[in-house]
Amino acid sequence: MAELNKTYPFEAVDVDPDQLEQIKNFYDDTFLTFFTTRYGPKGYLFPHNFGGLGAEIYNMELRPSDTFVVTFPKCGTTWTQELVWLMANDFNYEAAAATNLNTRFPFIESSILINSNAMPTIFMDETIKETMQKNICLLEKVHNLPSPRFLKSHVPLSMLPANLLDTCKVVYVARDPRDVAVSFYHHSDLMKTLKEGSDFKTYWNLFIKDLISWTPFFEHLKEAWELRNHPNMLFIFYEELSRDLAACARRIAKFLNKEVTEEQIEKLCDHLKIDNFKKNKSVNLKEMQQIGVFNSKGSFIREGKVGGWKKYFDEEMIQQADQWIEENLRDTDLRFHQ
Repeated sequence: MAELNKTYPFEAVDVDPDQLEQIKNFYDDTFLTFFTTRYGPKGYLFPHNFGGLGAEIYNMELRPSDTFVVTFPKCGTTWTQELVWLMANDFNYEAAAATNLNTRFPFIESSILINSNAMPTIFMDETIKETMQKNICLLEKVHNLPSPRFLKSHVPLSMLPANLLDTCKVVYVARDPRDVAVSFYHHSDLMKTLKEGSDFKTYWNLFIKDLISWTPFFEHLKEAWELRNHPNMLFIFYEELSRDLAACARRIAKFLNKEVTEEQIEKLCDHLKIDNFKKNKSVNLKEMQQIGVFNSKGSFIREGKVGGWKKYFDEEMIQQADQWIEENLRDTDLRFHQ
């Protein structure tokens, strides 16, 4: 660990035993791994073995032509990836349809998700092995990708390379945490990480206690908000994308130094409509359901609604959320779009 700390300044601390029990009582780690260790002064929650990969990511060699999409999970990441990739690649819909998004736009820390005990079983089946290799990224692959590279991460900005914003472009997407929690709950159920009968209210209480992967949510968000005026940073709210996708697409085009026509924007917005997006085989991860890694019910692209949380929160949770949001935004001018 001492050697690692020379190039990786984030100390690892195990989650408090009582909190660890709460996680274990709620999660199933048959296939995907528990996030049980806090990294750095803000205590971001990752698997215990993240340090090795974290150091590789923190020290990875960047290129000026790289484009990152960075978000807390379930903030419109996939939607934004597809938008950015198509715009940067001259709206090549044929190439996008022919190639899995996770191949075009790798999720750089995805290898930490897989429970190492499940690996031998997974890779006994060639179909499963092939599908997993399409969707799970080894950082070595990223190093060897041709330029320009398009890279996705949920790692907070402070734990990505220190020269990230001075070297390449970053699109950061933020979303109301109540909608994030609902979407992440359904996503976790889809990925079979929740125990049978796990309820949303329990999930919500783990979320606000920073006991869900990649939390604390507000620290992640505020890091990006503080850097929003950097010329290589584009900070967008999911709610803006939902309300006026065309306007956001024009902002992204300007950020990427791409000239676009209104016809191109119109076609792109139609391509990204939620009903069309759900049917898009290159982004909806249906293969993962077909091999049994994901739950057969539900879908990776779900509803994409703003304010959908209202169906899930009782009065106690509404008051709890209001207080939690107010406390965390007290010393910042960050406010969520409605």
